[in-house]
Amino acid sequence: QVQLVESGGGLVQAGGSLRLSCAASGSIYRINVMGWHRQAPGKQRELVATITTGGTTNYADSVKNRFTISRDNAKTTVYLQMNSLKPEDTAIYYCAANTVQERWSLPRDYWGQGTQVTVSS
Repeated sequence: QVQLVESGGGLVQAGGSLRLSCAASGSIYRINVMGWHRQAPGKQRELVATITTGGTTNYADSVKNRFTISRDNAKTTVYLQMNSLKPEDTAIYYCAANTVQERWSLPRDYWGQGTQVTVSS
């Protein structure tokens, strides 16, 4: 099994910053893409940002130039630096990892439990 543990959420005023972390552990051969998604109350879960093993990043238009996704050298921890936060960024943020557990196994997605981010106006 693979476990993803997020940290770094909290309450911040509009214009402030937060940094989320997500550490993967367990039976891991390789993690392909890691990313962050979020779900606001009454809304569907949406993609925030992703990063590949090679460092290629992708962002939702709503967070471009404000959020930065990065990954550690071991490729098992992903970060999300969130600047210029807005009230509409309020949501539960989930980490996801597309993971290969054994050399010849198929990749599958694993999810963290989520961390709450609340931005006050």
